[in-house]
Amino acid sequence: MPAPLSCADATPAAVLPTRGFRTIALIVASAMFMEQLDATILATALPTMARDFGVGAPAMSIALTSYLISLAVFIPASGALADRFGSRTVFRAAIAVFVAGSIFCALAPSLSWLVAARLLQGLGGALMLPVGRLVLMRSVARKDLVSAMSWMLVPALIGPVLGPPVGGLIVTYADWRWIFYINVPIGLLGMVLVSLFIDETKGEAVGRFDYRGFFLSGISLGTLLFGFEMASRDGEGLAALGLAAIGLVFGLFYVHHARRHPVPILDLSLMKVPSFGTSVIAGSLTRIAQGAHPFLLPLMMQLGFGLSAAMSGAITIATALGSLLMKALAPRLLKRFGFRDVLVANGVIASLGYGLCAAFRPDWPLGLIFAILVACGFFMSLQFTAYNIVAYDRIEPRQMSAATSFYTTFQQLMLSLGICVAALSLHVSMQVGDRPQPELADFSAAFVVVIAISLLATIWNWRFAPGAGSDISGHDARARGLKRLATEAADGGDRSL
Repeated sequence: MPAPLSCADATPAAVLPTRGFRTIALIVASAMFMEQLDATILATALPTMARDFGVGAPAMSIALTSYLISLAVFIPASGALADRFGSRTVFRAAIAVFVAGSIFCALAPSLSWLVAARLLQGLGGALMLPVGRLVLMRSVARKDLVSAMSWMLVPALIGPVLGPPVGGLIVTYADWRWIFYINVPIGLLGMVLVSLFIDETKGEAVGRFDYRGFFLSGISLGTLLFGFEMASRDGEGLAALGLAAIGLVFGLFYVHHARRHPVPILDLSLMKVPSFGTSVIAGSLTRIAQGAHPFLLPLMMQLGFGLSAAMSGAITIATALGSLLMKALAPRLLKRFGFRDVLVANGVIASLGYGLCAAFRPDWPLGLIFAILVACGFFMSLQFTAYNIVAYDRIEPRQMSAATSFYTTFQQLMLSLGICVAALSLHVSMQVGDRPQPELADFSAAFVVVIAISLLATIWNWRFAPGAGSDISGHDARARGLKRLATEAADGGDRSL
């Protein structure tokens, strides 16, 4: 077993030559795929599970929110744990906890048992997300980060697309408990591959764990998420406001605490790093659309178009195909145009592409809808590839673990918020139109709301420095090469005179 690396030895610039970045990226991606697939596949089975547990289908929403709350509470601790115990050890343990939680979910005889198991599963997912990214950042050279991130993001984007149709097939042809059992072989294989191909890296020695910050941030993020989720339910608006207020108060307490703690669990000073802070804000606005899309589109296809679950899944898988096409082209596009120009132009294209979904109608050719969704998947996947890389452009090695946990916390929060904003917009549109069930106009209104929020990210995309991430993308090097060739050509012309 190789000796652990210190943080100074484990920066993206100092990479282990024996490890191919594609291998590492795909190992990390397999764990994230498992987590993303599980997060979306469950929704399809909720009515069946409700009948087995003897409760109403609305009561099953706690099975979704308990997992999200667990993510929100435990993600901030991931960076400190990875620094203390090693990123490989924590990543492997996170997969094991997630698999254990999946087994307990499959064995659940009641809703209360399922909720407890989902909380355990959420603990594993909370550590897998940021520590997996940290493993990649510490194991891949800067010049390979764009390609590695492209490989890693594809399974993470495919998971939410495959979830609903796979869930439908399992519920239709097998027992719903297999939704959780399928995680077991994937997780066990992932643990073996992590042990074989990923080396141990630890961060610099830090002070005591920030227990007070962990408590304050956990209460704040957990109640905010739960409040967002409740806002879309009938008759629970007051409770949602109360939870959101509690979350904001504890959030203010945390900000006060973090300014005085030497090593806070969520380091707010990272927002002062230009590329990181800008990526967090712009990426958060864009992720609201990304979180809403897998929620709205399948419902629109089934309730608005009258398509079957299988047909809806076959159409919505188009976005996954688009993300696969992006994998090969993203490095070339970023090298050619640079991070800022790609984020500005592509951000508008990606948002407006998702906005076209508001205009979808049953008389549109399905081939045209499929082609538009392929383009949507391509452009939005390119946008998140760029955000996820340029965020770490000026992050110091000693800050890497704190940055990954901070970034992933907001990433998960905004994806979840996207679902809540979409559900709330849908609910408000139904109330305005006095409709008991959502119709096409309601879905169109919800798409317009989330896309309007996503387009606001353009303001912050312009704030990236022109040369942001240039040593990662190679954009400046290309520009210098062209300038040198032009100079040589000019010199040659002068000599010819």
